[in-house]
Order: sequence, then C-alpha cells, then structure tokens
Amino acid sequence: MPKDIFLSATNMFIDSFIGYLKAERNYSAHTLRAYAGDLRSFEAFMARMDESITFFNADADVVRAWVAALMDEGAAPSSVCRKLSALRSFYSFHRAADASLSNPAGLMQGPKRRKKLPVFLKESEMDRLIDEVSFGEGYTACRDRMALLFFYETGVRLSEMVGLNVEDIDFAASVVKVVGKRNKERVIPFAKELKTELGRYLEVRERFAGSGSGALFLSSRGGRISNSQVYRMVGVRLSEVTTVKKKSPHVLRHTFATAMLNNGAELGAVKELLGHERLATTEIYTHLTFEELRHFYDKAHPRAGNN
Repeated sequence: MPKDIFLSATNMFIDSFIGYLKAERNYSAHTLRAYAGDLRSFEAFMARMDESITFFNADADVVRAWVAALMDEGAAPSSVCRKLSALRSFYSFHRAADASLSNPAGLMQGPKRRKKLPVFLKESEMDRLIDEVSFGEGYTACRDRMALLFFYETGVRLSEMVGLNVEDIDFAASVVKVVGKRNKERVIPFAKELKTELGRYLEVRERFAGSGSGALFLSSRGGRISNSQVYRMVGVRLSEVTTVKKKSPHVLRHTFATAMLNNGAELGAVKELLGHERLATTEIYTHLTFEELRHFYDKAHPRAGNN
C-alpha cells in the first residue's frame, strides 16, 4: 500500500473511533484529545520500530515494547494505563465491524499504580488541637470541639457523623451506632474521655436547642448540621495545628486508623471499626505505620544515613 494511502487509512481508523467516543459515549474534549494523542503515540512508535508494522498487524509483543519504552521515558504508571486503555478501546471498537482484527492490547496489564498514602495528623498535633486550641464560648464552639474529638476517637465518615441522632449514643454500653455505606449499620465503642465529653456537650446542646431536634450535631440555627458546614469547620481548625495540604474530615478518619495501628490495634479490628468491606482497603494504613517507623529509624539510627 502506498504510504500516502496508508496514512489516509490510518487517519480514518483513528478519526472514526474518536468520532464514536464523542457522539456515542459523550467523552469530554480533553479526553478525546488525550486518546487521539495516545493512538498517535503508538502509531509513531510502530513506525520507529519497523515501518512494516501497522495498526492492522501489530501484535502483543509490539504493545509490550511500547509500554516498556513509555516506562523507560519516565511516564507515570497512571499515564501508561490510560494509554493502554485507549488502545484497548480502539481495537474493541473496530473489532465490532471486523471480527478478523485482533486486539493486541486486549489482555495486556498496565503497570501497577502506586497507591497514594493517606494524609494524617500526628498524635501530638491532635492532642494540641483538642487540649490547647481555644474554641471560644457558646454552643457552636462546644460543638466544633466535640465534632473533632468524635472524628478522632471513632473514625467515622463525614456523612455518618452528620447523620447521627442523640438516640444513637448508648451511654450505658459506651457505644455509638452509625449507618455507613449502602445503609450498613455498625457499632463503634468509645472510651471514657469521649463519654464524659459527650455528656458535657449534650448539656450545652440542651440549653441551646432543647429537645426539639434529634440530630446530635446542630447548626447555629438549630437544624441538623450539613456536610459542607462540618467540612469548612474542620479545614479551619486543622490549619491551626498542621501544615498538611489536605485538611478534611477524611484526614481525621485516616488519623484515627493510623493512631490505632501505631498503638497496637489488630488490622482486622480497625477494618471493622472503619466499616471497610475488604481487609485490603484497611491495609493501606500498615504502609503509613511502616513509613513512620522508617522516618524515625532514618532520623535516629547513627548509621542510617550511610545505608
């Protein structure tokens, strides 16, 4: 096939796929540009490798060589996985019209993406936040401190805490019942400090709003506090004790899990407290504890700097 005719056919091959993604799948302009660029990248690699290799006859070895070249060039695992996804989808689309066309990327596995370690606060920072920061006077000040302590001592999600009612607290058993993802209930025990602080908080809450609302945490107007209100409050308060970039209720959940494991809790127990369905989800926190141990080792051991 003459080169100009071949290039025209290749362009049509790519353009028809991009047109399908735009018209039928409603992909964004950004994604369309990225996918087109990924396919052009593979096309250019094939040309450098051997001019006789095309989209029509490339095999898994060619795709594997492309992935290896991308990694050698320093491409991030997430970027390589996206490029593979684009190529896989490209071939799947054209196979629908021509079953004789193979999909050399069909069974190809991309490089493992490195999981981002959760952001968490140090125990000393949380101690300073709860014990030393001045929250002021009045109901909202008392509520904010109580909410922060509640996050730290129970590890609940933002939506779980906002949805709590006073009746969900069992003082006799020192447990709180929360409703998590997919309406799954779980029971979380709490310690003496939280029990005492909850008792004090409920006295202030009663003076503020009476018994009209069942919500545990109230807004300044007396209704149930919203997710956004708690999110903003947590961001402001965490800024007083830490310089981590991310400051959110979920950071406090990560802080709870990390503190539990650092102080000897079993991984399975932390899984149940957090309401995770799979142990693998909780295992990310073991990486945090290892990283913290590594930090202290490198800092303290006299020969660590030579390793």
